[in-house]
Parts: sequence; C-alpha cells; structure tokens
Amino acid sequence: MNTPLAGRTLVVTRAADQAPELIQQLVAWGATVVALPLSKIKEPADGGAALKTALAQAAQYDWIIATSPNGAQRLANALTGLPTHTRLAAVGPQTARQFTDAGWPVDFVPQSFVADALVDEFPAGPGRVLWVRAETARPTLADGLQAAGWQVDQIVAYRNTEVTVQPAALAPAQNADAVLFTSASSVERYRKLCSKPQPLVALCMGPVTAAAAQKHGFETHQADEFSLSGLLDLAQQWATG
Repeated sequence: MNTPLAGRTLVVTRAADQAPELIQQLVAWGATVVALPLSKIKEPADGGAALKTALAQAAQYDWIIATSPNGAQRLANALTGLPTHTRLAAVGPQTARQFTDAGWPVDFVPQSFVADALVDEFPAGPGRVLWVRAETARPTLADGLQAAGWQVDQIVAYRNTEVTVQPAALAPAQNADAVLFTSASSVERYRKLCSKPQPLVALCMGPVTAAAAQKHGFETHQADEFSLSGLLDLAQQWATG
C-alpha cells in the first residue's frame, strides 16, 4: 500500500465544500488530516444577476475568461449557449474542468496555471473580453490584457468570505507537521489566528500563495504545477524528501 504520508499530520485550509478531494487523497496516502476551513464561498451580492445579464449579451465578447474553479463553475451553470466566435479561457486544468464537465469546450489554458502566465501567453487584441472573477481579485489580469489591446469587462461571480474558527479547532492545527495553502487569502487568515507560523512548514499552490507564506515566516514549499495534483505531489515529495 502506498502510504508516503504515514505518520504525518497535515492541515487543510480549503473551504469545506472544496476540500473533500484533497483530503481523500491525503488520507489514502496515510496522513492524518486536520480540516480547518478558513473561507466559505458565497453568491455575489446581486445573486448572479450581472453574470446572467452579461451572458445574455455574450455575442459582444471574443473571449470569456475564468481564473478560478468557483468562477468557472458559476459561469458554466449560467451559460445557455455560446456564439461561434466567443471562446472560453481558463487559468488552469481545475478551472477548465468545470467547463468541460458541463459540456463547454475550453479554447485556451496557459502553460503555467496563474493569471500572470495567462496574460503573457494570451493572444494580442484588439477585441473584448469578459472576466468572471471573485469579489476581490488582483488586477493583474485586467491590467495585462488591457495593455495587450483588449477591452476588459469584469463580472463578480462569487464571494470568498471568512469563517469563524473556534480556539478548540485551531489547537490541533498548530500541532500538525505542515499546513496546506491554496490561496494567499488563506495564508493571511491563518496568520491572523496564530501568533506565529505554527506549524512552521507551509505547502503552497502557486507563487502568489507561496510569497504570502514566506512573508509571514513559514518554511515555504511551492508546488511545481499550480494545481491540486501539483499540491498533492508536493506533499508527497516533502514527506519523503
């Protein structure tokens, strides 16, 4: 039996409805998992009205872009059809899977699964792009695409909100061997709860997340592939290295 994480206790900070796949594989590899969700995904303030309105006018867009699985899932669920000239772009395979699982083809995924790479590899404008995003998002994508000649419209598809963490739930996490982070916001929230980096080791998905962990004093390890599978590979490499 392949149990590279046997004897290791790992903290998973993903939202409760997004964590099962990650937790299941960690447990299959022998880890003890402390589930400590630091966020909850909620509908946007308008209940999704702006997204539906934009998609009703999809013909005005050359591209529709999603930079997270949450945004892609809501976009895929709201789509009723796509004009032949309107193409879909996703920041990575997990995001793209939300489209393909719903039957929508994805025309562009960057080689590195971050917004910066999407900007660098995206075709030059002119044209019009719809970016489906979280309520709070870095301006990297919009700024980069505008510089490349695109007109960028932005629609908020969901909110990433904080959840209340009880002290009793935090104690097992602080005694773990490592904490897994999939976003910079989860790093910030975790450090607000802890007076110091505890556990010291942070296993991170993506350079933005890793930079946040490093800034807060964690011994930071970054996945080679910026995806859940990359994070799982990193956990295995760290435990057996």
